[in-house]
Amino acid sequence: MHADFAANLRLLCSYRGSIAEVCRQLKINRPQFNRYLGGRHLPSAHILRRLCDFFGVDEHEILLPAARFAELVRLRPRAPRVEAPASTPEADHLARLKAIGSPGLEKYLGYYFETYGSMAYPGKILRNLVRIERRGDGVCYRRSERLVERAGEKAYRAVYRGVAHFLTDRIFLVDYETLTGLEISQTILFPSFKNRITRLTGLKLGVSGSGERMPCCARVVYDHLGPAVDLRQALSLCGLYEPDDPRLDTALRSAITNDIAPGEALFRARFV
Repeated sequence: MHADFAANLRLLCSYRGSIAEVCRQLKINRPQFNRYLGGRHLPSAHILRRLCDFFGVDEHEILLPAARFAELVRLRPRAPRVEAPASTPEADHLARLKAIGSPGLEKYLGYYFETYGSMAYPGKILRNLVRIERRGDGVCYRRSERLVERAGEKAYRAVYRGVAHFLTDRIFLVDYETLTGLEISQTILFPSFKNRITRLTGLKLGVSGSGERMPCCARVVYDHLGPAVDLRQALSLCGLYEPDDPRLDTALRSAITNDIAPGEALFRARFV
């Protein structure tokens, strides 16, 4: 594992220009980073997470055999690098949202299956894996999408990262797609009024992944999995489903049905 991780880390660094620049941006001293590159040490869980966030890969992916990881990285399109200014006009607004929207989210931390009608594949149901976690004084999340268009084909994975806010009895999630940077989506969920979190419902707004990039809105369900999961097993259950797939329970199928009831003038979320 040490040798594969070191080879994978060297490959990722090759896309970033220089190791010195990577160390500077990650705020990791060069001798320590060299130990990772040489395969002498594996980073701690905290450092591993920082590395994966920086390079836009999953933690389990960077530990894959080197040949498999190289193939995975080559298949992924890459967004152009943009250096953010030290201070931006929106910084004050984002800081205020973080201050007023972070309290109250502690009970919602953990892993979820996100399920909704696919925007790119109409008529199919898409299930993703979401992890909501506290980072410093804010709450962030990671959404992992796994798609296999045809049986026998390799899975395509996309990673979305975003921030969560809890504002007056509603949970707001806003994220962007990390590999190409071409998509932003928003989800609004009803909170749970029970001590034990089981299922959250709401609406999701985004664009279809097809060439037309059509803006779409769909009912969505978040099924709480707990504070920890077997990542490989959880990701293996993600992907496209037929609407009548027996693995989707009746209540779930009903909650994500995108119909408008008589008397409804707008497409609305439904509290379950």
